[in-house]
Amino acid sequence: MKKKNRLTLVDIIVTVMIATVFAVVYRLWSPVTDVVGLFGLQLEQLIYGMWFIAGTIAALIIKKPFVALIAETAAASGEFIAGSPYGGILLIYGILQGIGMELAFALFRYKVYSIWTAMLGGVFASFASIGLDFLYANIGQLTTWALVVRISLRTIGAILITGVLAAKLVQALQKTGVLDSFGSHHKGRPFS
Repeated sequence: MKKKNRLTLVDIIVTVMIATVFAVVYRLWSPVTDVVGLFGLQLEQLIYGMWFIAGTIAALIIKKPFVALIAETAAASGEFIAGSPYGGILLIYGILQGIGMELAFALFRYKVYSIWTAMLGGVFASFASIGLDFLYANIGQLTTWALVVRISLRTIGAILITGVLAAKLVQALQKTGVLDSFGSHHKGRPFS
């Protein structure tokens, strides 16, 4: 790994701080998805992508290998500590979703940090969570059409929340100048 791509202590602290903020968001997100789920048709899957956003935002800010994985794992750990009703299984979900996200950035050799890469990371994280749902949430029991709806809505939600929303949040932070200390890749030019 090139020296400029190595994580510094500041990178790790900022990543964990982002994860901590999103651990609280994740913990508060469960009741939101429960309410949306009351409308039926698996509509809660459209907002499931919120559980992948910490890794994407951290990666788009820090722009170094393993940041998405660290952020997702730390956010899942924080959500667990905050008393999530899902228990310790969150750690497995966080790790695998982080690996999925990390894979999107790795595919471009950690040189492309764009809205498109963020959306791809959301898709990969979505697939990781769906794979785990086969093991832990028995979604294999769903009829074919219900499974297709679930996968489609979760993937669309991941693209919109983990990709588009995350990129727009980072872009808004760039405009304030708070990301200028993270190097020349943030200074003076908007997020691509």
